[in-house]
Amino acid sequence: MVTATGRTGHADRHAHGPAPGADPRWLSGALALILAFMAGEVIAGVAANSLALISDAAHMLTDAASIALVLVTTRLAARPPTGGYTYGLKRAEILSAQANGITLVLLAAWLGYTAIRHLVTPPAVAGGTVLAVALAGVAVNVAATLLIARAGGSAADRHGAPRSLNLAGAFKHIVTDLYAFAATAVAGVIILLTGFDRADAIATLVVVVLMVRAGAGLIKDSGRIFLEAAPAGLDPAAVGAAMAGRPHVTEVHDLHIWEITSGMPAASAHVLVAPGEDCHAVRVDLEAYLSREYGITHATLQVDHAGLPAVSGLMQLSEQQQCDDAHGEAHGPAYRPGGGG
Repeated sequence: MVTATGRTGHADRHAHGPAPGADPRWLSGALALILAFMAGEVIAGVAANSLALISDAAHMLTDAASIALVLVTTRLAARPPTGGYTYGLKRAEILSAQANGITLVLLAAWLGYTAIRHLVTPPAVAGGTVLAVALAGVAVNVAATLLIARAGGSAADRHGAPRSLNLAGAFKHIVTDLYAFAATAVAGVIILLTGFDRADAIATLVVVVLMVRAGAGLIKDSGRIFLEAAPAGLDPAAVGAAMAGRPHVTEVHDLHIWEITSGMPAASAHVLVAPGEDCHAVRVDLEAYLSREYGITHATLQVDHAGLPAVSGLMQLSEQQQCDDAHGEAHGPAYRPGGGG
């Protein structure tokens, strides 16, 4: 049996050091900006009797909490593995992302209930204050969004959103709040022009929909990682078939693909190689292929020869034959060249 662990020259492939994370300087700047504006918005919301402004301020509180969680959990995730935590504390980031999603949904439920009450009995709202604060909020959130995107650095996708699920949670908070302020600004204009105070509650409901959508997405994505599902968009069956199509591979089974944390996919599999071929060379080829084609840089492969006859009597077994006889039966789907199962 040949595995990817415990061999000189291969330890670097399984390094568990920190993945590219967030730059704390930009995150700290975004946090300070949000906290300062939030304090002023609460005062303005109470003075204007505007639920939309208060809901925006409450959402900004979750923005601040999400950024603070990113700062804390990124530091935890960067710690090297110790003791029983063989992957370190990398999944602390996913705990943070799930907490962000849950708080968004819970806060949305409370705001939705209050907004419906204001639709039934609308209070008088100061439209001018609502409009002025909302426009200022748009500017603040644009600045905070740019700071968080900058914090992601090279870890951002082509749309500017961070690839880290933890940092993406904070990013979604801020972007959602940006849309919310735009809706609140529209409500302020309507109240000023028509005196329709229910526009404030309607804007709050728009905020609620955005919060539920962002929160549910975070809960779903973090839940997939906790349940050790394959990364979204990566089909294990396609990966298994592709591995079986590599030179000298006769079968791939016991294939598992999951994510240790966002952006850190891992795989393990049992691979059978044609008799007489070099197991080590096949393993190296498969690891390079998985890294190149699927971004799976943490692969643990058990590689054995296939189809050798059993050895009986008192004959001394070679180390290679002992490995060959150790593979046992497949559990789950098996993949063979040409798509055979």
